[in-house]
Amino acid sequence: MLRVATANVNGIRAAYRRGMADWLTATDPDLLLMQEVRASDEILRDHLGGDWFIAHAEPGTDGSKGRAGVAVASRRPIKAERCEVGPERFLGCGRWIEADVVLDDGSTLTAVSVYVHTGEAETPPKQEEKYAFLDAMMVRLTELRADGRHVLMCGDLNIAHREEDLKAWKANRKKSGFLPDERAWLDRLFAAGWVDLGRRFGGDGPGPYSWWSWRGKAFDNDAGWRIDYQIASPELAEKADDCAVHRAPTYAERWSDHAPVVATYQV
Repeated sequence: MLRVATANVNGIRAAYRRGMADWLTATDPDLLLMQEVRASDEILRDHLGGDWFIAHAEPGTDGSKGRAGVAVASRRPIKAERCEVGPERFLGCGRWIEADVVLDDGSTLTAVSVYVHTGEAETPPKQEEKYAFLDAMMVRLTELRADGRHVLMCGDLNIAHREEDLKAWKANRKKSGFLPDERAWLDRLFAAGWVDLGRRFGGDGPGPYSWWSWRGKAFDNDAGWRIDYQIASPELAEKADDCAVHRAPTYAERWSDHAPVVATYQV
C-alpha cells in the first residue's frame, strides 16, 4: 500500500508552529507533497527531519519568493527530479516539481506537486499568466503519461471545478478560481482520462472542501472551496482505495488555511 498526502502548508515554519508535525506523525504517509513551502531547502529539511528523500523547487526568481515553493518528500528513494514545465519564464517559479519513485513492482511513479497561480479576473496579465501555466501543465502531463508510467499530480490548482466544489458559487462566477475557462481546462483534463480522486471518493457534494479563509466564520460554517486535488493517470486511479480531506476538528486545530488530501493506492 502507498499512502499519499498533499497539502498547501501555507509556510512550513508556520505550519509546524501550529501542529503539522503531530498530523504528519499520525498520518504517516509514504509520499508527502507540499505547496507554498515558503522556505529554503535547508529549512524544509530541518523541519521534516532526516528520514525523507526530498525534491524541492524553492520559490524565488519570478517574484514568488515568500509565497510559493513546492516539494515532494518520499520515504522511498527518489531516482530523478525535474522542475521544468513549459516556457522558460516558468523556470525558478517554485510552482512545479516532479519526483520519480520506484514502486514495489518495479514500475515508476512520477509524483508531481503543483501550485497554480491564484489569478485575478480584474487584472488580465495575472489571469493570462495563470492560463499560460495551465496550458504548459497540460502539455507536460501528456508527455509524462506517454510512456505508460503511473503519474499522480497533487496540489493547489486554485480552481473549483463545479458548483458543488465551493459554497458561494453564485457570488464567485466572475472571479478567478471559478471562471468558465478555468473550469473548462479541468473538463479537458478529465476528458483525456485523468481522474479526480477527491470527487470519485468524495461523493456528489457539496464539498468536501479543502480551503477556508482564516477570516470570519468560513471554517465554522464550512463555507469553503475544493481546490486541492489528487489527480491520477487512469491506470493508477484504478489502484486507489480511498481519498479524503483531513479537515481539522476545530478552527483552533488548523495548521494551514488548507486541509490535506490523503489517498491510498494498492501499488
